[in-house]
Amino acid sequence: MATIPTGFEPHFRKSPLTDPWEPLYSKREPESVTLGFVAGEHHTNSRGFVHGGLLTALADNAMGLSCGIQLENAGLVTLSLGIDFLSTAQRDQWIEIRTTFTKVGKSVCFAQSFVYADGKPVARANATFAVRS
Repeated sequence: MATIPTGFEPHFRKSPLTDPWEPLYSKREPESVTLGFVAGEHHTNSRGFVHGGLLTALADNAMGLSCGIQLENAGLVTLSLGIDFLSTAQRDQWIEIRTTFTKVGKSVCFAQSFVYADGKPVARANATFAVRS
């Protein structure tokens, strides 16, 4: 069973969408938020892999929160979101979603994240967010 890495705390941003996926963890850094969780049965699809839709939703969350930090928590709305799956994530692995790039403008923010399962990349996501005042 995976352990929670140092620096991660219970995720600070709760929502009805993510409640069934708890416990979720996050690590705040000066320019980004990294999300993580230990993959359980409630994270998997019918084939036993961590569901791609869950990874997509959490990548969107991590990238949006990372842009929000740099915009001093301005409201953001996802305009576009894409994800490429590189491999599968399995039950009992530590899943980590790291935002690796953001480009912040006055009206638009661009971001990229990678999803890792026990340190191995399993997906890459890109998103564009509209900045709302």
